Amino acid sequence: MVNFLQFFQNNWLNISAALWFLFCFNGYMYYAKLHSFDRPCLASALHQYRHQWMLRMLTREMRIADNAAIANLEKSVAFFASTTMLILAGLMTILGSTEKAIGLMEGFPFSIPASRTEWEVKIVMLILVFVYAFFKFTWSLRQYGFVTIMVGAAPLQDKEHLEEQREALAKRIASMISMAANNFNIGLRTYYYSIAILTWFINPWVFIISTAAIVFILYRREFKSSTLKILMMDDHKTDKQISKP
Repeated sequence: MVNFLQFFQNNWLNISAALWFLFCFNGYMYYAKLHSFDRPCLASALHQYRHQWMLRMLTREMRIADNAAIANLEKSVAFFASTTMLILAGLMTILGSTEKAIGLMEGFPFSIPASRTEWEVKIVMLILVFVYAFFKFTWSLRQYGFVTIMVGAAPLQDKEHLEEQREALAKRIASMISMAANNFNIGLRTYYYSIAILTWFINPWVFIISTAAIVFILYRREFKSSTLKILMMDDHKTDKQISKP
């Protein structure tokens, strides 16, 4: 018990910074998922576009363009999945040269000296974050593969399939695409948070501030960005906006 209290006293700032990071990481994820159903955001707006896309896809006999678009989305996810593996390999290499890395960081402004154990804990935390991202990217990749199968199995437009059946099928395929996109988005968020973790190697206070800044940036982009405003415009408003000098 005494050793635990002594450890906490010596590392209270790093422990508090790590807990703050976990709170922001999970808290924003919960907030974004909860409010994607009751307020405008990129996720809800794009889901509507995916639903319209699938409705139009069901009316086409030739679906080469639709499959090409899905394949293009898969390429983006595959790129980040492979990049994440390279990053993990680099982080594992850094674990073997901690002393050199510590010496390199000592010259940074506002840098606080850290022990070897502290450095290794920080690197392990980075590794865990990228492992989480890798699982999200690969699951997103598989879900896009499921979408390709669903599109291939979608029936052609005929009298045998009622409008209600086509609507239900379009909703299912659009929901699968949104699930894949959501996992990809979560993987991208971990890249943002990894930038905050990098500042932890300099100073725990900088880590705390940068984590809050990352949450603010993500919130602005997903709930308040100009991109969202354009996605939420109807055709009439868009025409007016374009006609302005």
